[in-house]
Amino acid sequence: MEFLQQLINGISLGSIYALIALGYTMVYGIIRLINFAHGDIYMLGAFAGFLATTYLHLPLIPAILLAMLVCALIGVTIEKLAYKPLRHAPRIAVLITAIGVSFFIEYGTMYVATPQPRTYPAGLLSEHTYNLGGLVVNNQQIWILAISIVLMLALQWFVHSTKTGKAMRAVSHDTEAAALMGINVDNIISVTFAIGSALAAAAGVLVGIYYNSIDPLMGIMPGLKAFVSAVLGGIGSIPGAVIGGLLMGTTEAMVSGFFKSTYRDAVAFLILIVILLVKPSGIMGKHVREKV
Repeated sequence: MEFLQQLINGISLGSIYALIALGYTMVYGIIRLINFAHGDIYMLGAFAGFLATTYLHLPLIPAILLAMLVCALIGVTIEKLAYKPLRHAPRIAVLITAIGVSFFIEYGTMYVATPQPRTYPAGLLSEHTYNLGGLVVNNQQIWILAISIVLMLALQWFVHSTKTGKAMRAVSHDTEAAALMGINVDNIISVTFAIGSALAAAAGVLVGIYYNSIDPLMGIMPGLKAFVSAVLGGIGSIPGAVIGGLLMGTTEAMVSGFFKSTYRDAVAFLILIVILLVKPSGIMGKHVREKV
């Protein structure tokens, strides 16, 4: 019974990691960039949701949509200002820039909003708990899972059924060939950043409601764990990011439930080391040889 309870907790947490990991895997699939500022976009989404619910008095769903819109615009702005000028620069230069953008967002937010933790207003979600044969499930977990599933299915539909989604897949497969076929690669990259940032924003709002505490540095550890999830599932693979996020959340819940919660961060990075040693391409990733 304890195992099933931790499994439920892990799936709820894993769906959050999956939403953030989707941004990592989409950006990497398009331009081969590990956007280490992505966890901070998640943090900005949490703050945007806090402002929407506290000062605009919006209910949950409109607040999530507004936060997604705000972070989509921020994601596109970061791509245009910080990453686009370095499109043909060495990868180490882009990686260092991503780390710099991450610190700028964190401490810029700390300067504007102060380091003081904020709490979402009470009553956004009714705190109802269901007891299902000894298994405890609350409204917040149900909402987190339901919203995450809807967003993941919407992304899958968008990528496979729309013209822009097909263009994203073409750019991911071969950027130069896609450009020769008339696809505007710059626009596709911007759309990718917008979608990834919007999904991270939704995760930020859900976490803000679930844990009822947000702060300017809240994106560091979830961002790193979502990156591990993306690598675990196969970075560049959308289904892989979802599977990796769920596995990461479940593993973390099991470690916290049966051992000590202080071990859960160590286990996350142990998983990363093992995956890189045993199967660097991840669960659903494909091993591609570099052409000289």
